[in-house]
Amino acid sequence: MKIADIRVDYQLMTLGENEVAKNAIEQFGTWWQHAINSEIEEVNAMTLATVSADGTPDARIVLLKDYSEKGFVFFTNYDSAKGQELAQNPRACLVFFWKELQRQVKIIGRVEKISAQESDAYFHSRPAGSRIGAWSSPQSKKIASRNVLIQNEKFYIEKFGDKIPRPEHWGGYVVMPELIEFWQGRHNRLHDRLLYTLENNSWKIERLAP
Repeated sequence: MKIADIRVDYQLMTLGENEVAKNAIEQFGTWWQHAINSEIEEVNAMTLATVSADGTPDARIVLLKDYSEKGFVFFTNYDSAKGQELAQNPRACLVFFWKELQRQVKIIGRVEKISAQESDAYFHSRPAGSRIGAWSSPQSKKIASRNVLIQNEKFYIEKFGDKIPRPEHWGGYVVMPELIEFWQGRHNRLHDRLLYTLENNSWKIERLAP
């Protein structure tokens, strides 16, 4: 099959202005619960797009770990490429694609670090191996071989034992939404797209052409 011939005709559901909540976070919660109930594998996987100071775009998959009216939380190494880009340009875009539901959610907003206390709480809820991994990997840096990671892991296991502190270079960010777009696949590529824009602490809803 030619790449250009690969296509899916979306017909599962609709998305109308009369079907959605007035609050974008509430609407996300409705779709999130539907995705959870659908038992989608790694339902919290989302693309995080950032831009460097010189305008170079970058993207990768990260995992949503919490959300609230304030925003959407993920954790990473602050010294990583994404951390450096967010330090230079603290704005980002998140994209969820739940293909089983033929749905996409796009979130754009400002980004800031969450508190050290919040990062501590999540860090200490992680498996020991993941906590050691946060110390062992100089994320995004060039290394000579995988053996560097293996030796680092061994070193930190011996150093910390079962009392593994959170590295200062590791913690959470919250993406505080200004725009949230809900996309529902429809027949003949005439998809439903509803855009929520935050204006004066209230959400404005508009329809976008597909």
